[in-house]
Amino acid sequence: MPSLSKANSGQSGAIRIQVALIGCNHRTAPVELRERISFTPQQALQAADELRELGILEEAVVLSTCNRSELYGVPGDAHPTPAEAMEDYFRSFHRIPSADLAGRIYRWAGPDAVRHLFRVAAGIDSMMLGEAEILGQLRTAYSQALDHGATGPVLNRVFQGALEVGKRVRSETEVGARPMSVALAGVKLAERVFGNLKGHSALILGAGSVAEQVIECLRNRGIGSLRVVNRSFDRAAELAKKVGGEAVAWESLESVLGLPDILVTSVSSASPVLSRELLERAIAARSGRPVFVVDLAVPRNVAPEAAGLYNLYLYNIDDLGEIVEQNKKAREAEIPRAEAIISEHIAKFEAWRAALEAGSIVDDLRGQFHKQRELLIREKLAEMEDVSPDERARIAHITEELIERVLEQPSQKVRHGRGMRGRLAGLEALRHLFGLDEDKE
Repeated sequence: MPSLSKANSGQSGAIRIQVALIGCNHRTAPVELRERISFTPQQALQAADELRELGILEEAVVLSTCNRSELYGVPGDAHPTPAEAMEDYFRSFHRIPSADLAGRIYRWAGPDAVRHLFRVAAGIDSMMLGEAEILGQLRTAYSQALDHGATGPVLNRVFQGALEVGKRVRSETEVGARPMSVALAGVKLAERVFGNLKGHSALILGAGSVAEQVIECLRNRGIGSLRVVNRSFDRAAELAKKVGGEAVAWESLESVLGLPDILVTSVSSASPVLSRELLERAIAARSGRPVFVVDLAVPRNVAPEAAGLYNLYLYNIDDLGEIVEQNKKAREAEIPRAEAIISEHIAKFEAWRAALEAGSIVDDLRGQFHKQRELLIREKLAEMEDVSPDERARIAHITEELIERVLEQPSQKVRHGRGMRGRLAGLEALRHLFGLDEDKE
């Protein structure tokens, strides 16, 4: 598949613009698998570099959140089946056996891939319909890839479109009204256990955006005492100050772990930070009083084997299902309006893509016509020995002008980009008709 960069470099060959993606999300994989295939920000940039170095993709963006890990890209020339190459890389990067991912990975290409990205940006593909976090996470992933030089004209166009879709859906529909988040869902789950949260104590492990949202939700519900533990003590102090809470140094975590009724964790870590043994000692320090734990991190912060501890009520991000369904029912009537916005922006992208591909057709036709012109002039003038050099030059000039006149109107239409929407099939037929897809010597 000839590449966009190849065509732009002046070499022969058609532009082929194709957006492709593979991924796993909360619908296809449980948290136990999602935590094994998540990317840190540094790993996301590493993967984008390697996908391009291997020739699998020419442009790449990795989106990794608690609910999804996805590779987006513009396929390069090296692999005739880019989705398979992307999937092989995905497995290799995370050292995951094929059997573990069987039936878990989805693949999309072309307009379907664009639609998926736009639905992600709109919050329609989220566990929490209309969730607030995903648009910011998508913007961060794209910005980091852009600053790193991993994107190009195609992904820049499609991700900028996705961000616009996300903003429009939230401002023009009720999908984003009273936004649900994993933080709010976790707090609502705590309310089901304790009822009114006033007078209860909470410990927040982490100080990122999710932790900040948890603290805000708890403050709005009148939580009693609140402590924040984070690797950066200054950040913990900043958050604790907002609610009149207490910041605790990371090294002192165990000393306060037995105090709270509610423990919410959201720490970025490749391995659990709360072991079964650590939590067992914390429960013992509470004289057996139960503790409610919500692990909102992916990878998980709490060791899975801790789930069997007596008086430990442990929930992870996949346990928020009932709250998710209630949230979905309240908003799903707005989905058609959001889908209409998505379809509008897909059409805009397809029009841009069609015009860009059509531009390469005009260039290829020009090259084809000039090649045939040169062969014809050489052949005919070889039989016309009485034609002077000036006359030969005149014939060459006239035939060249004829070619430009023939191509003037299609060139104008391509430049203005009008009427190109939905004509990709026709453009492909035109390529076949003139033999533009045949290998050139």
